[in-house]
Amino acid sequence: MRSRAKILGLVGAAALGVAVVSASYVVTGSAGAAQPSTVEEFQPAMVEGVARDLRMSVDEARKTLREQEAARVVRKRLPQSLVDQSAGMWFDERTGKLTVAVTDQAAAKAARAAGAEAKVVGRGQAELDRITARVTALAAGVPGVNGHGVDVTTNDVLVRINRTKKTPVTERFVAAARALGGVRIEETDTSPVQQAGEVNPGDGWWPGSETPCSVGVGATDSAGTKYLVTAGHCTNDVNQAAYGQSGQQNRLGTVNPGGGKSINGPEGDMGLVAVTEAGWTLSAAVNTWGQPAVAVTGSKDAIVGETVCHSGNTAPNWECGRVTKLNHTMVYNNGSLTINGLTVTTACSQGGDSGGVWLSGDKAVGLHEGGINGNNCPTGDNAVFQPLNEALTKWNLTLFTGGDTQAPTAPGNARSTGTTTSSVSLAWDASTDNVGVTGYEVFNGGSLATTVTGTSATVSGLAADTSYTFTVKAKDAAGNSSAASAAVSARTQPGGGGDDEPPTTPGNLRATGVTDTTASLSWDAAVDNVGVTGYDVFNGTTLAASVAGSSATVSGLTANTTYSFTVQAKDAAGNKSKPTVALSVKTTGTTGGRTFSNDADFPIRDFQVLQSKVTSTAAGAAANPVTVKVTATHTCLQDLQITLVSPSGRWYTLQRYGDGGWQCTPFGGQRTFTVVPASGEAASGQWTLRIGDNGPGDTGVLDTWSVTV
Repeated sequence: MRSRAKILGLVGAAALGVAVVSASYVVTGSAGAAQPSTVEEFQPAMVEGVARDLRMSVDEARKTLREQEAARVVRKRLPQSLVDQSAGMWFDERTGKLTVAVTDQAAAKAARAAGAEAKVVGRGQAELDRITARVTALAAGVPGVNGHGVDVTTNDVLVRINRTKKTPVTERFVAAARALGGVRIEETDTSPVQQAGEVNPGDGWWPGSETPCSVGVGATDSAGTKYLVTAGHCTNDVNQAAYGQSGQQNRLGTVNPGGGKSINGPEGDMGLVAVTEAGWTLSAAVNTWGQPAVAVTGSKDAIVGETVCHSGNTAPNWECGRVTKLNHTMVYNNGSLTINGLTVTTACSQGGDSGGVWLSGDKAVGLHEGGINGNNCPTGDNAVFQPLNEALTKWNLTLFTGGDTQAPTAPGNARSTGTTTSSVSLAWDASTDNVGVTGYEVFNGGSLATTVTGTSATVSGLAADTSYTFTVKAKDAAGNSSAASAAVSARTQPGGGGDDEPPTTPGNLRATGVTDTTASLSWDAAVDNVGVTGYDVFNGTTLAASVAGSSATVSGLTANTTYSFTVQAKDAAGNKSKPTVALSVKTTGTTGGRTFSNDADFPIRDFQVLQSKVTSTAAGAAANPVTVKVTATHTCLQDLQITLVSPSGRWYTLQRYGDGGWQCTPFGGQRTFTVVPASGEAASGQWTLRIGDNGPGDTGVLDTWSVTV
């Protein structure tokens, strides 16, 4: 995800008067002219699109693309310490080089040594982030505010306002924002809008009977499931049918399958469609609508100043421009919807382009999100996109760049071929694949036991006289995995051979995580005269899990219930240790009523955000107000930003960073917060408490919290 924790940390440092001092910088690589890491052959659609939309010749477009590649090489060569302390960087079309904003001459010298241009500015990143934080607090609910964020090229914070919606409240906001210093107001007459075979990036797709959106990119998860990644405001309906043609024709898959795969709120605007229907495959070829397709070879984050193009379902379909700003906040629907972390460009866009892919060269950089000026396209800032890498990271996806997407067949005739007191030998018939099987994964229950390239394996480290269940999956070079084989049950032989010495008792049994239905446990390893082969975890007197390592998660528990766990070590001869001292663990949530809690401890760390979750089973609408009780310790309450996120994805601020001034006072004990929920906010589902620590040198722990809905 975007580095908001880092940004908040810099705000805290500035607010507490922590100065950013000159440092030593180590520059790696040659200081001469940077050379692009890829060949200087750019795909025709990129060259033609840049030339047309940026009003330059084809030769000038090639030169610009070549210079951008060189600037990215320079960016990789910059010392990380310099990047962290810079006030931003951008590709300067006038010089054809990367420019780095710095606050002292030592940093400027380091930037130039790496091959970049340096611009010494008056405001460092910490100061810009401090101003942004205050603008965000002031702008909440102000009529006419369209969005805001840092403009690195001018070293200030830009605020956009629709002059046709201004009120006296807006005028007071403008005066207060300007009084902060470093704030620039830009007025417009429009407000932003979220523009609403093979799966080709840029093609249209239809969510149910609604208006069309556009395909972003193809991606796969670790299980080989195929997805198209697109805009969150196109994928808000859980399990909705997705079609490749209007009129609900040619179904290609399912929108937001199972829920939890769509976001349209402060975290971003991104979502998934599972490609499930027969005959539909992924493609890395971006539809450029008349030019040869651009093959996506990877993904990257955009740089201010570079040229980018996007493909969408609405004419003229393929449009290009320059990136002008990163990490900007957009405010939609008269303030009812805020999206953070967006990238702003000068390109044009239209309704129906939503979710379409944005490219820099042959690398995907984003998913189309909306237009600052609606469907109009005046000179200046226009189209906006969601950074792609955030979506890939959030759902742990691999970008599809072409190749094999067909999984092998399941291994056949899985069988046990022999057992000992501590091992089971297995064999199976080979799987087949359209390209070729590269190996097999053997699972002991739900845990991966071993990986082999042939059609047999021996699983060792097992307990004597114990039954086990095994399955096998085939995999290919593209990472596709087959369905599991039929399960094979085998029992190890009874112990013997003279070893009658049990292992020592495992030490320091502890809980490492608790949810409504699970308890995660860990312990210190036992020792044995021959060797420990595993551990049995007991819930009371009932065997709950058998594992080979020193941790386990017990599932199937009841919310808001106390359980007693013990652990025993065992060896190959079947000897078992004495049980550990019993550990009492209470699950989160509630078995009734409307109060739900989480008692798991979470450290509150400098410049990081913790998230603690509870699942509500309460029916109906959320209470008005929703009550949140937080028990925690922390050395500086003023450094904390505390937010409640509802099951619908709405964010409710409980405590703002900087509230009460900048003199630190301890959090200490329990604090109670109340918020008024939005109309129609449901009580049931996952509620999340987020605590961000925005200052240095603090310590703290979230002990417990509850929400009454």
